[in-house]
Amino acid sequence: QVQLVESGGGLVQPGGSLRLSCAASRIILNINTMAWYRQAPGKQRELVASITTGASTNYADSVKGRFTISVDDAKNTVYLQMNSLKPEDTAVYYCRLTTLWGFVYWGQGAQVTVST
Repeated sequence: QVQLVESGGGLVQPGGSLRLSCAASRIILNINTMAWYRQAPGKQRELVASITTGASTNYADSVKGRFTISVDDAKNTVYLQMNSLKPEDTAVYYCRLTTLWGFVYWGQGAQVTVST
């Protein structure tokens, strides 16, 4: 059973930065896509950023130019660098991994709060 463990969430002031990490508990073969989603209170979960094994990235319009997704294959870890954070970025952030065989794994979630 694969587990995705997230870290790096917390409280930050508007304009600040955070980096989220999501590490897989073991080597995963045939990864298709790794992604970050977020869910704010009372809202649906939404895609924030994704990256394929070919390093093709995709970002939600609301985070373009501020967030960067990256992968360290050697560490089996995906990152989300978040800069110029805004209060509306406050949410629980989840990492998601999909394989070529259609398996989907989710992390447990990391709280990000942007507030003064």
